[in-house]
Amino acid sequence: MLRIVIAEDAVLLRAGLVELLERVGHRVPAAVGDAAALIRAVDAERPDVVVTDVRMPPGHRDEGLRAALELRGRHPGLPVLVLSQYVATAYATRLLGEGSADRGGLGYLLKDRVLEVTDFTDALERVAAGRTVIDPEVVRILLARHTAADPLRRLTPREREVLGLMAEGWNNQAVAQRLGVTEASVVKHAGNIFMKLDLDPEEGNRRVLAVLAYHNRANEEVN
Repeated sequence: MLRIVIAEDAVLLRAGLVELLERVGHRVPAAVGDAAALIRAVDAERPDVVVTDVRMPPGHRDEGLRAALELRGRHPGLPVLVLSQYVATAYATRLLGEGSADRGGLGYLLKDRVLEVTDFTDALERVAAGRTVIDPEVVRILLARHTAADPLRRLTPREREVLGLMAEGWNNQAVAQRLGVTEASVVKHAGNIFMKLDLDPEEGNRRVLAVLAYHNRANEEVN
């Protein structure tokens, strides 16, 4: 059983999420309708995982996402699953880029996935367990210009090993320690990975895109 705090301003969807999650055996100690209330609820309840909409009152822009990132800073390792009505790659990239430092589980799903109850609850449970879950449609769009001829096949076994550890959320220093190599060697491998995946040095989200490529390939191999 997971203790879940929900933030969703649409009353019917919020009630539906509570009913769905409690029906499958989880507990929802708080379900709120705005970002400020989300922060208060998490501080009070210390849940196992948070589910929040991206766009929340008062501005209906990115308040939910900003609240999620703030909560990750206040409660390191807090698993967060963000829901979005539309594919917004900038939000997904920002969540993964800014929210991944503490290694807690992260997820970004389209709200349509809620209708696929088993898939949705499975994704939530994986996020709660510390894993990264990205909506397949978001992955497809983010990687559209980077997937020709499966560029991951260009990587050496060591580069794939480095990328795998990056995908688990380890920074360069931690990767070096786990592999028993120098941090400079990891930086060199990372540079080779970015180059072989055709990730432009001017893109600030190269690490995120590389990790998404890894997750995308892993999901394909599983399925």
